[in-house]
Amino acid sequence: MPRQREIGRGERVLPGLWRLRLPLPWPGVPHCNAWALGAGPGVILIDTGMHEPGSLANLELALHQVRLRLEDVRLVACTHAHADHYGQAAPIVERAGCELWMHPNHEHAMRPLRDPEDAVTRRIEIARQSGVSEAALEHYAELVKEMPSGIAAWHEPDRALVPGVEIETDLGTWTVHETPGHAPSHVCLFQQERRILISGDHLLGRVSLYYDYGWSPDPVGEFLRSLDVVQALDARLCVAGHARPFTDVGAHIDANRKLVHERLHAVAAALDGEPRTVVEIVPEVYGEPLTELNAGWRLSETLCYLRHLEVQGSVRRERVSAEEAERWRRG
Repeated sequence: MPRQREIGRGERVLPGLWRLRLPLPWPGVPHCNAWALGAGPGVILIDTGMHEPGSLANLELALHQVRLRLEDVRLVACTHAHADHYGQAAPIVERAGCELWMHPNHEHAMRPLRDPEDAVTRRIEIARQSGVSEAALEHYAELVKEMPSGIAAWHEPDRALVPGVEIETDLGTWTVHETPGHAPSHVCLFQQERRILISGDHLLGRVSLYYDYGWSPDPVGEFLRSLDVVQALDARLCVAGHARPFTDVGAHIDANRKLVHERLHAVAAALDGEPRTVVEIVPEVYGEPLTELNAGWRLSETLCYLRHLEVQGSVRRERVSAEEAERWRRG
């Protein structure tokens, strides 16, 4: 039976900070958060939710529940360029007449939107190299034709959201901290006096690891270094892209770091015998088979672990011919 979709909901976290909980169409991820920060007569909107039919109405409903309007938005700032954080940026800035700020390393979102056919071809080739069968690739190619991007339109940021840029609000000044790994464009925002961290998808309410594969040299290494960046801030309250606000920030950082190292160890252990494809490695690492629902996530994550181990010199890839899948081995 299809699950009932959520609707937009707004709630105050503390004076000058509101959580806007917005529905998502994804199994297991029913909603995401945007955050409104009081700023004089208006608000700063951090992240936007995903674009789909009715999505802007859900954002307006969430704003209405906390006595705000879309026209109150003075600035949109996105923690990263994934669809559930950037997807509604274009219609919001048009309606509100405000600027958009985002990190400039956003090709991972811009290029697939501008050339979706090339993006599909690229994903299929990566999957083929990983050992996915031709039948499964043909099925995916048909399914993806019907998949919307989740982004209303590409809107080039008006300002680069990079270290040194500050966002002024009623809660004080927020500083920008580059935290790539989950996405090359990822940043966190920090309010030092109140020790509040807006973490996007770098830290979540539960440990859930995902990396964009193929857009940077070593996403896993970048993610681990980004955990160090956030740990040094010593935040006492985290408001994340998914989940309720939480205070045990240090424990969340430690849990993420621990799981990354466990996964790296599991990937390396899966290569103790003969060289193997990514498809052959995945079930051993996660204790579950590849399925239509998890394949994209698990293949990308595992490729990023293999890339990190490759950078360290502990694994290497082999390919006998262009027609055969890559295999990975120790050493």
